[in-house]
Amino acid sequence: MERSAAAKVSVRAIVVLAAVAVVVFVVDQLAKALVIAHLTEGEQVSVLGNLLVFLFTRNPGAAFSIGTGSTWIFTIIAIAVFVFVIWYARRIRSLAWAVVFGLLLGGLVGNLYDRLFRPPGFGQGEVIDFIKIPLLPAIFNLADSAIVAAMALFLILTLLGVGLDGHRATADDTRATDAAPPAPSSDERHDGDA
Repeated sequence: MERSAAAKVSVRAIVVLAAVAVVVFVVDQLAKALVIAHLTEGEQVSVLGNLLVFLFTRNPGAAFSIGTGSTWIFTIIAIAVFVFVIWYARRIRSLAWAVVFGLLLGGLVGNLYDRLFRPPGFGQGEVIDFIKIPLLPAIFNLADSAIVAAMALFLILTLLGVGLDGHRATADDTRATDAAPPAPSSDERHDGDA
């Protein structure tokens, strides 16, 4: 009975992970399509005064345009992380952790899609970036935002001690486990019965 309840939670977690990943991917790709259709490269559009600007750029590198000549390396790394997340997903029982991995997966696939299918060629495509916050030194996209949100949620859950199963480890749990006397051996149990 306990085992089937854990399996149901696991299925729910995987469904949540997949749903979050699909939503992030679709919204990211729709936003990029709108940017390509309505902005010219290098054009700036003020959205919220000086707080938020849309600036269409094509990024052949990683965050902050690091490694511009090594796009294929980022493609390989993204594929490796994608495979790891898919493989690791079966261990997740917590819906909060499912959201973390869903955000990560959706953001990863959004940028991986760009690297695989956008010009200049397969595996070397340029990522479409368009969000500029003048206080930050980077131009990014919604996939990047999802990855950053996943990392923030990852840190919060880790600091709170929430495990992949959704249970929170407390100091009392640790002390109780450490202080618990060992189970009596079969000889000790018989001695007590006599």
